[in-house]
Amino acid sequence: MNTTKTDKISRFFKLLLPILITQVTLFSMSFFDTIMSGNSSPGDLAGVAIGVSIWTPISTGLTGILVAITTMVANLNGAKQDGKITPLVMQALYLAGIIAIVIIIIGIFSIHPILNHMNLDPKVHRVALHFLFALSFGILPLFLYTVIRQFIDGLGKTRTTMVITVISVPVNVILNYFLIFGKAGLPRLGGVGSGVASAITYWIIFGIAFYIIKSKKPFSSFNLFKKLTPISFATWKSILKLGVPIGLSIFFEVSVFSVVTLLLSEFDTETIAAHTVAMNFASLLYMVPLSISMALTIAVGYEVGAKEFQNAKEYSKIGLVMAVSIASFFGIIIYLFRYDVAGWYTNDPSVQILAGGFLIFAVMFQLFDAIAAPIQGALRGYKDVNATLIMMILAYWVIALPVGYALSNTNLGAKGYWVGLIVGLGVSALTLSFRLVQLQIKKLKLSEA
Repeated sequence: MNTTKTDKISRFFKLLLPILITQVTLFSMSFFDTIMSGNSSPGDLAGVAIGVSIWTPISTGLTGILVAITTMVANLNGAKQDGKITPLVMQALYLAGIIAIVIIIIGIFSIHPILNHMNLDPKVHRVALHFLFALSFGILPLFLYTVIRQFIDGLGKTRTTMVITVISVPVNVILNYFLIFGKAGLPRLGGVGSGVASAITYWIIFGIAFYIIKSKKPFSSFNLFKKLTPISFATWKSILKLGVPIGLSIFFEVSVFSVVTLLLSEFDTETIAAHTVAMNFASLLYMVPLSISMALTIAVGYEVGAKEFQNAKEYSKIGLVMAVSIASFFGIIIYLFRYDVAGWYTNDPSVQILAGGFLIFAVMFQLFDAIAAPIQGALRGYKDVNATLIMMILAYWVIALPVGYALSNTNLGAKGYWVGLIVGLGVSALTLSFRLVQLQIKKLKLSEA
């Protein structure tokens, strides 16, 4: 269906806004974990940072596999093949449960050796270990909720996931307060308390989502969980064929940031804490291009399913222009108020000064993110994921990490890693741009033939 550019912008914004609120809300859990742990002590902040650096690439990479459900549901919805959605989602839930259980088992045997090989302060080591142990109790509901969310978002009902997530935040903050600082007669757990709070919150999110898809229209009409269907390895294969490259792309992108944090363990606790502050705030701003990326996956996926390739191209342009414009504005804000931002996270003056320096690098960092992330979302809408995987490996592991490591051994010190990440992001943005343009030209030619 042909629509005007104004109509497309309006529709895209209506799709985007709930996703953005959802992502910012989800991120706020980590945001509050970091801020509240930092106000407990620098050791708690550093311990949570190490724990998050180990957990984040694993969780985002594996849940990234399940992001394929958004594209598949959007394609089926656009092609008017809703009857195929229910069996797809049920198989995805089975797959998610198995992945979660495997991760828990692997974590039990691997987390001690990983932490023991790191040169950590004893308190940082203890906080990181117990934080991850506490968080592990929330892995299963997190993965199951991820599938339900992809199903809901793939139908374009992004407002629903927004409501689910917004409800959970006050619970997470209150639990953090009680468990980190030992209020209401509970033990003072420090940074470990944030892991306990997050695990409990994941169960609450899953419970709310389960209730909605069982009882509220239009989701209840798909009759999920009405009967347990046999495992279909053919469906698993189709999910994994699309999802594994997506998951690996996310893993290689996210893990390089975590590896940098782990490499920074050779520096003092204040440097780790300052890097965490800057990266955490940069990650908060990243929620904008990430949300635009997710909205583009849905919008482009729907149009590709409907064979409306010109519309898919126009939505991609709208998302990219929006992301770059917002990132430019944020860049100015970061530069002007970098020390104020650092003060939100910690009362330690030395950490504030170091974090302010790191935040300057975050300006260029998030500008390149604003190009790369939306393009990745558009490419997923086209089901073009293998090329993206290769580009992510090249940009981050062949270029960013070696450059950052080399520069860290110069006078730049820890800041050298930030320069390396900026270079990698720049390469990523450039190569992904070429790929999207190439794909759009190809699809339009096929539709005109």
